[in-house]
Amino acid sequence: MIEHHVDIPTADGAMNTFIVHPEENGPHPVLLFYMDAPGKREELHDMARRFAAVGYCVLLPNLYYRSRREYQLKERTEALLAEMFQLMGTLNRQTTETDTRAMLAWVDQQMGMVADPKRIGAVGYCMSGPFVVWAAAAFPDRLAAIASIHGANMATDAPDSPHRWIARLRCESYFACAEIDKWAPPADVVKLEQALQASGLPHRVEWYPQAEHGFVFPQRAVYHRASAERHWERLFALFGRTLQPAA
Repeated sequence: MIEHHVDIPTADGAMNTFIVHPEENGPHPVLLFYMDAPGKREELHDMARRFAAVGYCVLLPNLYYRSRREYQLKERTEALLAEMFQLMGTLNRQTTETDTRAMLAWVDQQMGMVADPKRIGAVGYCMSGPFVVWAAAAFPDRLAAIASIHGANMATDAPDSPHRWIARLRCESYFACAEIDKWAPPADVVKLEQALQASGLPHRVEWYPQAEHGFVFPQRAVYHRASAERHWERLFALFGRTLQPAA
């Protein structure tokens, strides 16, 4: 595989981004990988490599670039968690659209050598569960599939709550929900699923029994291997089905 560390220009500055893709047989379908709240780190780089190993060009940006070029939550102390939540508060639907537009521009500039601009999907974890919905709603002609894995705050009272924006989607979607998750309680998931059903779009909302929020991350105490592997199976199936080579 080939790895790059690239500064992608955005309207708000240089977004440092980890990019990984297979060495041969390009151009490759693209996955926009939106990080979780603890920051862009080697644990996520390894997950991006797992996508690349099965044929994808993966873009994993540091979404905190407006405040920090490098950030990683080291310990879950009260002070450090407060800092993380402060950084989370700087991100919203507008920043998501700005950052997604910049990543799509980078893909387009590759002119088909590495990344195929006609085959793009997105995946978000925890904090970025809403981001993939906002991205697909803002660029419905570009994203063919999205996946939210234990996404947080998917149904709120805000006008741009993800569940309210489902009607703007034009793509297939997948939502993995942890059984134990204060950031995505069952009542919120019901609202999300109702919006999906009303949209008439292909989708799947799946509960992961006994799994907790953050279950996919190997370095977390809540890592649940069986559920994590099931999530990989679902993602490979979703993106394999929707990001096939152009005829």
